This record gives sequence, C-alpha cells and structure tokens, in this order.
Amino acid sequence: MSKKSSTALVAACLLMCASLLADARAQVLSSPMPSAGTAVPAAGLPNAGQGAGVHSPLSPFAPLPKRNDVIAWSTLTDVTTKVDKKRIVPVYPAPVSALNQKKLRLQGFMMPLEPGERQRHFLLASVPLTCSFCTPGGPESMVEVRTSKPVKYKLEAVVVEGTFHVLQNDPYGLYYRITEAVAVE
Repeated sequence: MSKKSSTALVAACLLMCASLLADARAQVLSSPMPSAGTAVPAAGLPNAGQGAGVHSPLSPFAPLPKRNDVIAWSTLTDVTTKVDKKRIVPVYPAPVSALNQKKLRLQGFMMPLEPGERQRHFLLASVPLTCSFCTPGGPESMVEVRTSKPVKYKLEAVVVEGTFHVLQNDPYGLYYRITEAVAVE
C-alpha cells in the first residue's frame, strides 16, 4: 500500500469515527442512567458495561445471541494478570485451565488476519469491530483461530468448533487459540 493511499485510509477512518461519535451524541441510549437509590459501581458508571470488550448499544451489529452449545465469553474473560520477570502474564482460574486441549465451540465476530473472502487464520472477538485500527478488547476477549477449511468472512457472529488451547507464554500476548477449527451453523 502506498503512503498516499495509507494516509487516505487513515483519514477516512478518522472521519468515520468522528461521524459515528457525533451520531452517538445525538442519539438517546436505550439503557437509561440509574435512578436515585440504585447501586452504582465505584467508578460512577451504570451497571451496563462500557469500553473495550463490551457491546455498545449504538453498534449497528446485533450482540451475540444466547447459545447453550458454546463456551461463554464471561468464562474466558475471568482472567487476572501478574508481573513475572518484567512481563505481564495471565493467571487462569481452574474452570478456564480445565478447557485446555478440549474440543469446544465458540461464537464471536471475525477479525481477519489475511486478505480475501475466505479465512483460515483470524481472531474471534467477543464484540464486533467498530474501527479497523482498533481492537475491541484485551487478549482475554479474543481467540486466535486456525481452521482446517476456509471460513467465509462475515460481519455477523460466527460459531467455530475445534481444539481449544489455553496459552501460557504466547509471543504475541494471546491467551487463547483454537486449532483444527471448522465453521458451525
């Protein structure tokens, strides 16, 4: 990609983000602020989540539908960290560690790592992308996926099934990976 087209792409993304922000300020949120007497977390925010890893009520994409046949993102995001030899490393609770090397299903939103309509290597995120230059959350809310057959890219949620790996020392800072994955309807 040339420097000129790269600059144009960044400018277009910034313009889109500014437009979305302006639209968001003009809209009325569907989840109102808590009324007097309602418990509010210490940060002073309403109980509905905000920030990375939380589905925005302003998103044009529907949140993940409830499914009983997939691992819940709330399980995967229940991870803490510690500093070990000047590195931040994940500390997995027992329910998460027990998932290592198990065959399981996970639903999420595709973040392609290669060009093209069909993907063999991508990230699956708990929330949809809102900007192509921004990650939707931390490493606890993304799973690297390697498929045995290409999966067609789509903006809606997808479900994959494969061997789940809980990573201890990934060079890219990832916490999870699914290998030999296949798309599931």
